[in-house]
Amino acid sequence: MALLEVRDLTKVFPLGESAFGGGAQGEVCAVDGVSLDIAAGETLGLVGESGSGKSTLGRLILRLIEPSSGSVRFDGQDVLAAGRAQMRRLRRDMQIVFQDPFGSLDPRMTVADIVTEPLVIHNGAARSARMATAAELLRAVGLDQSALGRYAHEFSGGQRQRIGIARALALKPRFIVADEPVSALDVSVGAQIVNLLAELQREFRLTYLFISHSMPVVRYLATRIAVMQRGKIVEVGPTEQVTTRPQHPYTRSLLEATPELRT
Repeated sequence: MALLEVRDLTKVFPLGESAFGGGAQGEVCAVDGVSLDIAAGETLGLVGESGSGKSTLGRLILRLIEPSSGSVRFDGQDVLAAGRAQMRRLRRDMQIVFQDPFGSLDPRMTVADIVTEPLVIHNGAARSARMATAAELLRAVGLDQSALGRYAHEFSGGQRQRIGIARALALKPRFIVADEPVSALDVSVGAQIVNLLAELQREFRLTYLFISHSMPVVRYLATRIAVMQRGKIVEVGPTEQVTTRPQHPYTRSLLEATPELRT
């Protein structure tokens, strides 16, 4: 049984009002009938060009935005039918690492406050216990506990992304949506973050939906790859198969745009 089951998930956004004060001018379908499964412990790489609907799909799965139709089940539970209390419990198991390590961390909060905020919200642990957990989480992502009293602006982009990952791990989730977590970083720093995610997956027994526009990054980390074009999944399969024997023209075009992955 899959840990995550998505069926016919769709999101339609109305277009904004015209400059002349008219009503909504049509609509755009950002995610169009997507179905996919993710098994416990695997990494599904979701790849496609900017604007293909990848990030929207990740947020729909986590119910950060509400879908227009379709279903999402996590470990057999209907995510979209969950009430507030049930959704609060589900949030412990389903977390996200955001793309922008600069905009995703509150500049007014110390690292300790950022990392322990989920603990305050969800279980109200004593401050001493929260600080001990925060120190352990920083160790896990390769940062010293001396960072706890500092602010996000004092760190580099790669260090900030490590802080964001530590925050995502605070509640010991089982599933993480990693939404373009290295696209805003230098190549060498991004490679370190990808290696860190792989290490954390083994250590914490995590399941990932790893979203990226980079086929080489997805090939390195993912167990399987799903290719998304204009809101639809056009191809899905084992990583080796998709990167060496692509079936869809769009997948082939992505591979051809990356010289080292040309088949």
